[in-house]
Amino acid sequence: MKDPRFNLDQEFFGEDHAESSKSVAGTAKTQDTTGSDIEEHSHEADHDDGIVPGMDPQGFDGPSEKVVTPLTPEALAAFKAAQDKAGVIYISRIPPGMQPRKVRHLMSQHGEVGRVYLQQEDAKRAYLRRKYTTTKKPHFTEGWIEFKDKRVARTIAEMLNAEPIGGKKGNRWRDDVWTMKYLPKFKWNMLTEQIAHEAALHTARLRVELSQSKSEQRDYLKNVELARVLDKRAERKRKAGDEETEESDQIPKPRRKEMEKEKGLDHHQKKKKKVEDGDGIDNRQLGSVLGSIF
Repeated sequence: MKDPRFNLDQEFFGEDHAESSKSVAGTAKTQDTTGSDIEEHSHEADHDDGIVPGMDPQGFDGPSEKVVTPLTPEALAAFKAAQDKAGVIYISRIPPGMQPRKVRHLMSQHGEVGRVYLQQEDAKRAYLRRKYTTTKKPHFTEGWIEFKDKRVARTIAEMLNAEPIGGKKGNRWRDDVWTMKYLPKFKWNMLTEQIAHEAALHTARLRVELSQSKSEQRDYLKNVELARVLDKRAERKRKAGDEETEESDQIPKPRRKEMEKEKGLDHHQKKKKKVEDGDGIDNRQLGSVLGSIF
């Protein structure tokens, strides 16, 4: 299957149909040798300057201009070289109220900056802050800054760590201190993969909690229905017992005594009959045992 990014078109190059067909045939051989590398890095190149799932759009700040060009083997090699040359700095604390664009502006004074991503504070903490303070803008807790040259990134991290931000007098972040560290052998795609993985875990955890909540709600409703049925059954028994009591109260006392005596006699006769039946069975068993012996 041909990749449309490698097709040469007369509209772009102004050549005739014969020349364009020859160039297409020539590039087809290149596709066979570089196809695996292109498939491996196509996803990374697509998100080179974009936001992957799980990233907070308010905390991301990429290059000001994004040029979309067809991906060629030369462009892929240049992209790999740029990724290998780039370095990432981790900032463990972002001054309150500082936005990604401000971080880019401050870091651009020391070197060429690629991408900036700041992690927004916890949702519960943000809700409480908006509720009890007048600050409505999002606050960020930590961040990552990509520099085009890893040697520059290492130098900046060593130079600015534990140093005040500085600036003009009256600047709100003038006395804040940078807390940053250079991350050796750390690339931007590792950050995006980690964020996407954490987002997937969060989604799966929410799905499990929702399923558990539904199960608990179903069990609760089942128990409520069972309690309602048992209450109705007990109510019917209570009403039946009240009716029997009312009927017995309506019977005259002499007749009630006679009925109680009859019930007592019937019970005594049944018990006596049961004992006699048991004795008869024992006598028959004894006779059969004696007969077998003698």
